[in-house]
Amino acid sequence: MAKLPTDIPELVKQFGPTLHTVPPGGWVHTDKDEKLVKTHCCFCGQQCGIQLRVRENKVVGFEPWEDFPFNRGKLCPKGVKRYMQDEHPDRLKSPLERVEGEGFKPIGWDAAMDRVVSEIRRIQQKYGNDAFALLTGASLTNEKAYLMGKFARVALKTANIDYNGRLCMVSAGAASKKVFGIDRSANPWSDITKAQVILVAGANIAECAPITTDYLWQAREKGAKLIILDPRMTPIARNADLFIPVRSGGDIGVFNGMLHIMIERGWLDREFIAQHTTGFEAVMETVKKYTPEYSAKIAGVPPEMIVKAAELWGPAPTSFLLHARGIEHHSKGVENCIAAINLVVASGRIGREGCGYAMITGQGNGQGAREQGQKCDQLPGSRDISNPEHRKYIAGVWGVPEESIPQKGLSAIPLVEAIHDGRIKGLISICFNPAVSLPDGNYVREALGKLEFYVNIDFFLSETARYADIVLAGSLMEEDEGTTTNTEGRVIRHRQAVTPPEGARQDWAIINEIASRLGYADKFHSAPREIFEELRIASKGGVSDYSGMTWDAIERDYGMFWPCPEPGHPGTPRLYEGGKFGHPDGKAHFLPIEWRPSAEMPDEEYPIILTTGRVVSHFLSGTQTRRIGSLMEQYPQPRCEIHPRLAEKFGIAEGDFVKVESRRGEVVVRAQVVKTIRPDTVFVPYHWPLDRSANNLTIRAIDPVSNIPEFKICAVRVSKTDAPTDAIAQLEMEAGGIR
Repeated sequence: MAKLPTDIPELVKQFGPTLHTVPPGGWVHTDKDEKLVKTHCCFCGQQCGIQLRVRENKVVGFEPWEDFPFNRGKLCPKGVKRYMQDEHPDRLKSPLERVEGEGFKPIGWDAAMDRVVSEIRRIQQKYGNDAFALLTGASLTNEKAYLMGKFARVALKTANIDYNGRLCMVSAGAASKKVFGIDRSANPWSDITKAQVILVAGANIAECAPITTDYLWQAREKGAKLIILDPRMTPIARNADLFIPVRSGGDIGVFNGMLHIMIERGWLDREFIAQHTTGFEAVMETVKKYTPEYSAKIAGVPPEMIVKAAELWGPAPTSFLLHARGIEHHSKGVENCIAAINLVVASGRIGREGCGYAMITGQGNGQGAREQGQKCDQLPGSRDISNPEHRKYIAGVWGVPEESIPQKGLSAIPLVEAIHDGRIKGLISICFNPAVSLPDGNYVREALGKLEFYVNIDFFLSETARYADIVLAGSLMEEDEGTTTNTEGRVIRHRQAVTPPEGARQDWAIINEIASRLGYADKFHSAPREIFEELRIASKGGVSDYSGMTWDAIERDYGMFWPCPEPGHPGTPRLYEGGKFGHPDGKAHFLPIEWRPSAEMPDEEYPIILTTGRVVSHFLSGTQTRRIGSLMEQYPQPRCEIHPRLAEKFGIAEGDFVKVESRRGEVVVRAQVVKTIRPDTVFVPYHWPLDRSANNLTIRAIDPVSNIPEFKICAVRVSKTDAPTDAIAQLEMEAGGIR
């Protein structure tokens, strides 16, 4: 297309009624051969509505979908640029086979599948079924997540399946189950705008969930007060009524300290506590010692901040508590979340309009993907794999003997440890890049190198795929269809916009064929819509009950909220209305929480706290966003955020290269000297691989309940160093210098 004129009247004259506006600015001509497909963003758990512009089986742009209620047409930088990965030259368009000494070479699908199936059989016959494992993804659709759980238990008969949602919301989910009896955000996002006080803990909303920021601004315009807990003054914190720069790992000090003051000053809903909860006496006893002074030592902040937080939160008529990985990525992540939830329940402000609690989902289907049975301990409908009645029901749905379904397997970190020590010999992974995303990266890469056979299903050759023996070319989100469940619990429809390029296949078709070649053609033959129908049956009677939903109803109503137990049911946007909770007794269960140290605390040798997280232009391990030029230009390489006081101590200036070292590894990145971080803490984002990977530093310690890794705190030392000379640096120099 010729370059467009910038004069608006001239544009109108040239293009007339076919002219469309496309944020964030610009005008494009849409010809009669172009179609708009209403679907959703492929990235974070907000799952914003978007219209993809398609021409000749290619996604060529987007338009806002203003009718979709969650985002009303608004998109973040990643959403605006998401379509630009579709025609990337790195796109896999054929299976690949590793050839020793020669790297990867294309191989036909039939030969690739023959080798995959023969190696699965060889390994399982030699070492046992559990010696072959699956690592799956929280950005898979509900249908694919369901399929992967069924494939593991029915076709592979292995206990060892887990997913990268283990790095996301599992601590929040476990805490919600313990207190509320249900693992889901309690409220639709529309309730946020009606709250008079909002507490956000460990959530860099402006960068990690940007559209959620709009809900906070709407509440602020109505007079809501905003409390932010974070070791960094994130963009949202700059507009807060109270910013508490809590020490990483010290959140329980703030939560218990606030509850101590609420009890002391009578800011409790005693009637609600008496009628709808159990266990509050034990919590009262525990928080007696959490005076402002005691709590402040744990949290690393002045006592006055904790008092002020309680004064804002305690007497408020309506309130909303949001949190994300900042309090969840800890070896005490479940306890952190329970301590936060105790504040909500003690106030009685749950289950009604403008009063609630929510966990901000990180991954695209972080909510739905953990409901469909691809967790090591779970069957579809959020059922417990150890529960005989749950097993019996799912066995009936699948048409297999109950005893053939394996018991609980290994979660992600122990699974990788089992690979490292030789107990697991074979692996299939999909939608998971552990070489970048798991902690203690050097250890993880060593483990991948020890596999006897590894199959990677992806649409790009990720850093992890480079360890594979066979790479199978899978599908992008817009090349398939299905449902996901967004951060609110809203089940939404993804529509297929284009077909995969010649040589690539849809993920579900790949899995079905492997299962068929293993002898289970009668169990694995369905496409997404039929898989969803089976999923509905499998979820019926479970906690996350989708049985009353249909694709048509989801499409008509802009999504539906579970539980939806029968056709015609409107769904359940707001949980716990009327004080009815998910436990058999119908009550919320308070649990006393004591603070304990993190797995690795700063010491003389490694005196600084490292915390990690995301930046606005990148997503997770960067497999997709690092291939979108404008997003890379926005944030081309990781930086180490360091406070001026700490920088001065080590003779570090803005832009200097610094070496950040832990007991496990090191990275060399540029320093970014900022006043928006605690002086005892540094921050490095985790989207980059190899010598720039923040997860070279992080620790494999996990929460004993959720098994989530402790990404948010480990001990490091920082020193000024020379510019790196690794392969990445060489590429940067060739491109015009290191930035």
